Formats: sequence, structure tokens, C-alpha cells
Amino acid sequence: MPMPASEIERLIRASIPDAEVAIRDLAGDGDHYAARVVSRSFAGMSRIKQHQAVYAALGGRVGGELHALQLETAVPQPEKSQ
Repeated sequence: MPMPASEIERLIRASIPDAEVAIRDLAGDGDHYAARVVSRSFAGMSRIKQHQAVYAALGGRVGGELHALQLETAVPQPEKSQ
């Protein structure tokens, strides 16, 4: 059964409360998504650790209920003063 994008977002935000999450359905089938997750909590983490934090938030659903997830993570950029 496909996993709705709203559920992916809910799970990520439950584990990473300050996350800005953008989800795209890549194939229109509810099984192949791209996610961009931006969080201050990623500061100082390697990209691998950032991705592990998101996968942990999804609780082992990637590869099962959620067939494929293309993941991009980032730390928010500081706002520039004018």
C-alpha cells in the first residue's frame, strides 16, 4: 500500500520538530518520493548522519511501505543583514 506524502512529512516533523519539509511524488504512484529536509539540528552533522536522522524518523518504512526516497538534507542558511 502506498504511503501518502503527508504521512512522510508527519513522521519527519515528529522526530525533527524544526524541520522544513518538502515532499514530491516522483512517479505519481505514492511509492517514489523526493524529500528536502532543512533543520538547524543538522548543524555539525555529516551528510550521512543527516540522512540517518531522517531515515530513523521514518522508522524503517523506507524499502517497505515507502518504496523509494530520494533525500536531500541541509542546514538553514543564516539571513543576510541589509
